[in-house]
Amino acid sequence: MASKSLPQLSKAEAKAELEHLAKEISRHDEAYHAKDRPLISDAQYDELRQRNQAIEAKFPDLILDNSPSKKVGATIAKGFEKVRHRVPMLSLGNGFNDQDIADFVDRGYRFFGRDKGINLKFTVEPKIDGISASLRYENGVFAQGATRGDGTTGEDITANLKTIKEIPQKLRGNNWPQTLEVRGEIYMDHADFAELNRRAKEMGGQTYVNPRNTAAGSVRQLNSSITASRNLKFFAYAWGYVSEPFASTQMEAVAKLGEWGFKTNPLTIATGELEAMLEHYRYIEEQRSSLGYDIDGVVYKLDDLDLRERWGFVARAPRWAIAHKFSAEQATTILKKIDIQVGRTGALTPVARLQPVTVGGVVVSNATLHNGDEIAKKDIREGDSVIVQRAGDVIPQVVKVILQKRPSDSKPFVFPEKCLVCDAPVVRESNPKTGKNDIVRRCTGGLNCKEQAVQQLKHFVSRRALDIDGLGDKQIAAFFEEGKILRWVDIFTLKQRDQASNPRLAKKDGWGEQSANNLFEAIEARRQPDLDRLIFALGIRHVGENTAQLLARNFSSFTAFEDAVIAAGNSDIEAQENLLAIDGIGEIAVASLMAFFGDEENRNQVDQLLDQVQPKPYVFEVETDSEVAGKTVVFTGSLEKMTRSEAKVMAERVGAKVVGSVSKNTDILVAGPGAGSKLKKANELGLLVLDEDQWLELVKTV
Repeated sequence: MASKSLPQLSKAEAKAELEHLAKEISRHDEAYHAKDRPLISDAQYDELRQRNQAIEAKFPDLILDNSPSKKVGATIAKGFEKVRHRVPMLSLGNGFNDQDIADFVDRGYRFFGRDKGINLKFTVEPKIDGISASLRYENGVFAQGATRGDGTTGEDITANLKTIKEIPQKLRGNNWPQTLEVRGEIYMDHADFAELNRRAKEMGGQTYVNPRNTAAGSVRQLNSSITASRNLKFFAYAWGYVSEPFASTQMEAVAKLGEWGFKTNPLTIATGELEAMLEHYRYIEEQRSSLGYDIDGVVYKLDDLDLRERWGFVARAPRWAIAHKFSAEQATTILKKIDIQVGRTGALTPVARLQPVTVGGVVVSNATLHNGDEIAKKDIREGDSVIVQRAGDVIPQVVKVILQKRPSDSKPFVFPEKCLVCDAPVVRESNPKTGKNDIVRRCTGGLNCKEQAVQQLKHFVSRRALDIDGLGDKQIAAFFEEGKILRWVDIFTLKQRDQASNPRLAKKDGWGEQSANNLFEAIEARRQPDLDRLIFALGIRHVGENTAQLLARNFSSFTAFEDAVIAAGNSDIEAQENLLAIDGIGEIAVASLMAFFGDEENRNQVDQLLDQVQPKPYVFEVETDSEVAGKTVVFTGSLEKMTRSEAKVMAERVGAKVVGSVSKNTDILVAGPGAGSKLKKANELGLLVLDEDQWLELVKTV
């Protein structure tokens, strides 16, 4: 899938690409996890997911409804017990060039802007291209190992990890925490990979694509003797839950891991200079081919652990770390055809079908062309010879056309004016503020367009939405064709209706009693979804996972949320202001919410769905002894001891809800010098008003 480099990506282009990525990731999740028949390599799958994360990191206000936002890894394979990580295993934001890293460092200095004379130091380490694992030690003895899984829950692979020689069964030395969760990367080096393929070829068996895929498959074997035969290796570079702190910096922590018996990467350094960070990145890139194992970039981390805690996290990624990918590799191929795909929100995305070509060790056959304007700008035509580029975590992109090789009979591509699925008119919406047309063309057929309806349902059951195992893209499409699942509620009445069907699901091709029962059990398990997941699952345009979480945190129930939005849509000014006061919720999202619940058919479908499901309130883990947990806080004026960003992170860490405007629902106003209308309104409403020192005393922070 082709894409612009991140710095050049417009908001409209980012939104269109996120829609396409969500569809692709969902499709490959189904193929890999449900059917164990991947359509692409693990590396290609990672590219899709990481590109999604990179765009969302750069455009946090554009996280789309159907985004697999911050999905960290895979689901749990059958045959493995589940392990819940006491500290989530996070993903990373991505940088693609030197400027992205400079921006990352600059964000750090802005965040800690009230710390006079602060000098931030960052570690620089190779990004190992393997599979992440977490190792728990109790009193120095290896007790349990797990995969990353979805970041919250992984697979128990203890028996397999015990076969890896570089994972100590008992820690060396002393003074380690009673409970220590070590994290790192399992990998296979080039020599062992070559030997494995040599033996496989000699025996007439299958050969393997690359070391990373092989390592990932090796640790997920039900037979640990297979894992043992692969001679896997392990680099330790991080930690999760620890019963007591054991270091003050990243470098000190890594050094102690080395003392306790773990292999750590010798190329890791720490520096406070941006140019030194980038110089070490280039040095590691130069050494890449001679290391004997695969890396796909470097990782920069804030070295000071106390400062890390202050900087905090966004969704499931730390603010204090970023991955810097290596330069793109290029190849030339033929663009055979341009197809148009219809997304859940009606967005039409052109896709280039390429003559398969290997770029950076991965076979590329498809690339997105973003939109009609991008095609026209690059004058891309069917039959053209094109240069395709692929960076470490960037989805393949068409860089340019080789005009000298263009066929003499080629014709410019004409974007369709009617939907190729439902024949409804295709429009470009106009921005009411700027008067400019949206760069994305959309089918106006709505749910009358079969493809939009199917994509809505696929989103509803997807991993980051209701996550109904066994009900993937293929099954949704088949059930829709058969008329069994046309609306959300149909999913939860499927079992009841199936009992009166002839033939029943268990008797149909590709199904059996066990698989049908598994599906029905998976559906039953989602009758009490988390509130934020249900809001996200509805697929409301401009309401992505982060926005859904913000809404869920601010409303006690789905009914309260729905009533508030309907009131806002009925011109209740206070209701509109309350929605806009939620920090992180903008006018576009509020308008989209009002439009969704202003549609009678949408409300009918939601009402029918709520007859079948009972959403649970959003649970936000906080310091339970905090006096401000659950309180709604507004910051105004100039803060002198911390930046506004740090104040927000601090408030959320102790359980407060930060909003942008004062209303009768506000509990506390924190006012610094220069406070104006918000302070006046707070006094009129009789709210608790604190200065910065009083706020810090209240939350017991110095």
